[in-house]
Amino acid sequence: MWFTEHHPNVCAIGPTERWLEHAVWLMSQDVISAHSVHSGTSGYVLAGYATRAVCDYIVDLLNESSGMDMQLPVYQVLNTILDISNTKEEGQWPQGEICFIEPRMLHQLDFMAQFPEREQPTLSNAKHIRKLLIAVENANRKLVSNGKHVVGIVTGQLPASRLTADFRVGHGFIRINGDPVCSFRDGSYHSFTHQAKLVQLEEVLLDMDIEPQEKKHLLFKCINIIVHHAEDKKHGCTLVIDLNNPMLNISGQHLTDPLDLREAHNIELAQSLSKLDGALHIGPEPELYGFGCILDGFAIPGEDRARGARFNSALRFTAQYKNVVVVVVSEDKPVSVVQDGIELKAQCVWTPTSSCLGTPPLLQDWLDKSYEVACGE
Repeated sequence: MWFTEHHPNVCAIGPTERWLEHAVWLMSQDVISAHSVHSGTSGYVLAGYATRAVCDYIVDLLNESSGMDMQLPVYQVLNTILDISNTKEEGQWPQGEICFIEPRMLHQLDFMAQFPEREQPTLSNAKHIRKLLIAVENANRKLVSNGKHVVGIVTGQLPASRLTADFRVGHGFIRINGDPVCSFRDGSYHSFTHQAKLVQLEEVLLDMDIEPQEKKHLLFKCINIIVHHAEDKKHGCTLVIDLNNPMLNISGQHLTDPLDLREAHNIELAQSLSKLDGALHIGPEPELYGFGCILDGFAIPGEDRARGARFNSALRFTAQYKNVVVVVVSEDKPVSVVQDGIELKAQCVWTPTSSCLGTPPLLQDWLDKSYEVACGE
């Protein structure tokens, strides 16, 4: 049932489905053999099957999009990507993109710079490729590889059927034709997106008296953009969503006319202003009313000194003022949604019990009871 809908924190469910298919196949073989040794071996096989599951899914997508059998060595490419992601250059993690193109499609590219065939860097030399990535950091340029060598640097339009490794600071993403397939970090592949989905904020906005309904969607979308920008740039920020009428008078830098965050250039400015000390003051329209705002309030029970000033200020402020939701983005990635002095969490705490809650019936009694029910019907 979990896979009937796309989970909000998963890049794509395809690789996990491939892993589950293989797990079911191995389990069926173990059941047939009825040997405990086989079951233990299958566990070790599945523990190292993540890369192969990603490979199987990527190969299917590439073959489907190109309409032919791809000759790209996908499994070797995936292992090389992990090697590059773990290679630092002067203490810095890799950044930039490498596009892996089927050799038969390289003639379609308009190279900015192309290397002679006999001098093309070998892809297996992770240290060399890590150095080359410096040329495409924080730029619209990309390295291009045929699966064995790096053949050059390109910009602009790329073939529709391509595999892209997008290196971020400390992690990265695998994309097929621009769509995310999975992420990688610490030398292994994962399904999660490394981005906060703000499910708690979405639920709060749905319960708020904001009309029309499209306004809720626009407000949520704008907040998402600002939060994800802060996550990507690794800086903390605080957003105050003020649903009061009239708006609260929060101490900070006010604006003569609020900025309409539906405009791309205004939300880009809001992203930059979020780096400053203090919070962004956002109304339901959605509009930005101020920045550098100081959140004051009285001390309340439940404060957590381990979470820092942003988080505890949000607790105090929302405990004192109603119809206010505060989103806190920490520099070390956690994103918190605070309302009424409480952090809203989607995770439920379940304490397992080591004992039976009741005495199960004997099989014979259960069968007799089932027979009586069936006869009565």
